[in-house]
Amino acid sequence: MAGYERIGTRVAATRKTRGWTARELARRANVSYSLLTKVESGAAAASPAFIGAVARALRVDVPRITGQPYEEPGSRYAAMQEAITLLRRAVLAHDLPAGPDVPLRPVDDLRGDVDAVRSLARQARYLQLCQTLPALIDELQAAVSVGQDADRPTLYALLAEAYGGVSGLAHQLGYLDLRALVIDRIEQASLHSQDPLRVARTQWSRGASLLGAGAYEQGLALMERTRAELGDDVGQMDEARRSVYGSLHLRSAVLAARAGRRADADAHLAEARQIAGQVREGANHYGMEFGPANVGVHEVSAAIELADGTVAVGRAQNVEQAGYLRALPPSRTGHYRIEVARGWLYHGDRHRALLALQAARRVSPQLVRIHPMVRDTVHVIARAEPRPSQELRSFAAWLGLA
Repeated sequence: MAGYERIGTRVAATRKTRGWTARELARRANVSYSLLTKVESGAAAASPAFIGAVARALRVDVPRITGQPYEEPGSRYAAMQEAITLLRRAVLAHDLPAGPDVPLRPVDDLRGDVDAVRSLARQARYLQLCQTLPALIDELQAAVSVGQDADRPTLYALLAEAYGGVSGLAHQLGYLDLRALVIDRIEQASLHSQDPLRVARTQWSRGASLLGAGAYEQGLALMERTRAELGDDVGQMDEARRSVYGSLHLRSAVLAARAGRRADADAHLAEARQIAGQVREGANHYGMEFGPANVGVHEVSAAIELADGTVAVGRAQNVEQAGYLRALPPSRTGHYRIEVARGWLYHGDRHRALLALQAARRVSPQLVRIHPMVRDTVHVIARAEPRPSQELRSFAAWLGLA
């Protein structure tokens, strides 16, 4: 997009406003000076762990480094920014009287709309999600305030699901403040739903926020505490509880990998893999997509967090051979393809990195269009090629990159 700055450019600019040399930032962030200078110059890609480390050292949020939220006036993606304003207003007014134009429909009608929102999120159709969510949040908040006592647990569960759509959208666009606010609302609605597994799922979502904030140890402690609250006898759990329990291990694996703790990440992946063998593929309890396929793609994610391209592409070959992607929705497959692109880039194969990005675009174009790691990967590939290919120029133009 016009005016978009590379991650490395933003790191260097923020560092200079602190009056720090590159060596000082490298020391404070505990990253290699050589890697820092390569990222700042655009010669190397910034791994998620690198971004988290420098953001923490510079005392800024990760979106300050990635450049989110992206402003695109005049584009179709500007609708997302407009929806964020409406969603923020709705969430802030959660306990206030609804306007006279907010309808009050039966629970079954609301359930159908929440199911539709869940489907849009799984398909990574964020533009359509933006068009649906604001009015639905208003309506659900009004429903829980005037609903019958017998209906309230169900209404609160539906509200928690709809809030989850807001949380996911805020996460993708880089609105960390809105995501934090919404997760608090999700937790309150989950408690009122009287469903302990929904409450545990909220802690799983909170773990992603802690990951983004660089609070890895706190995130690991939260995942461990939440697993303890669910119990430790997996054999006695029903399938839904196993799905939540296994997903907590997957979140721990990514947190541990981001913290550079490879052995711990592998241990959590092994636990999740064993539990996944006791869950039907595609059961998708609480929208967590837990099963053997999701464990497989998380194994790739953990390697990417460690910036280990060789391990990442090796694990990706296992995912492809097992046919796991057939069991996952576009939202998850798109993320996986983006991470495979990073893996090939770390591995030193820019051509296959671009092919992976093109594959991600085919399956999940709206996700790819707004993902900061896609932009950074394209910039690094372009800098390394004296004469960028027509494929690369075309892909960059579609992203809106100059």
